[in-house]
Amino acid sequence: MTAAPLSRSVINRSIEEAKETFRRFGIALPPFAFWTAAEWAEKGEEMSEIRDCMLGWDVTDFGSGRFEQIGRTLFTLRNGTTRKPGYSKIYAEKLLFDPEIQRAPAHFHRAKMEDICCRAGGNILVQLTGTNPDNTPSDEPIYVKVDGVRTKVEARGIVRLRPGMSVCIPPRTIHQFWGEEGTGLTVSSEVSSVCDDWSDNFFLEPAERFPKLVEDAPRTHYLCHEYPAAK
Repeated sequence: MTAAPLSRSVINRSIEEAKETFRRFGIALPPFAFWTAAEWAEKGEEMSEIRDCMLGWDVTDFGSGRFEQIGRTLFTLRNGTTRKPGYSKIYAEKLLFDPEIQRAPAHFHRAKMEDICCRAGGNILVQLTGTNPDNTPSDEPIYVKVDGVRTKVEARGIVRLRPGMSVCIPPRTIHQFWGEEGTGLTVSSEVSSVCDDWSDNFFLEPAERFPKLVEDAPRTHYLCHEYPAAK
């Protein structure tokens, strides 16, 4: 059976659910989180950093056709980029809306180091595995910092993050994380070095970071890779 592509109606709904969940947990978003597609059409060069560094809403199913299981709804608050001159920021921050079970495909980053932080709601489960030089999963245990404490994790082991906790994931560490079943909706965040979603992700299985969409409804918000050019 052919997987169903991600639709604009699902994206619109997921953004609204994320906004409501952030609001419920007292997490405020910047003004540009609420700009509509019509408002963006009037924005000029002063918004170049938002466009060029891909700030804003990011909803994807990674080409899986199974958004409820393999997908993400997140909001990039700040980021740099090496793809265009003039951006010297060396860090990034994202907010993630975490329904129970939903996760990204297993992957690692070639360069990015990141902290995954459980901000509010339920628990986050983080599965971690080291890599061999040929990019395959390692069977050896790894050591990571959980709230600054050196912690041994067996291959494919899981770190449970309760609200307020975080884990630092070094480059070349395979990871998946998701809201623990039975603990409710969760908000997590990612604090990292600069995020380059075009070239720094290594997925263990075929995946599309920005898949093609079915336009079955009007766009309510632009995604971070869709912004129109400045007027």
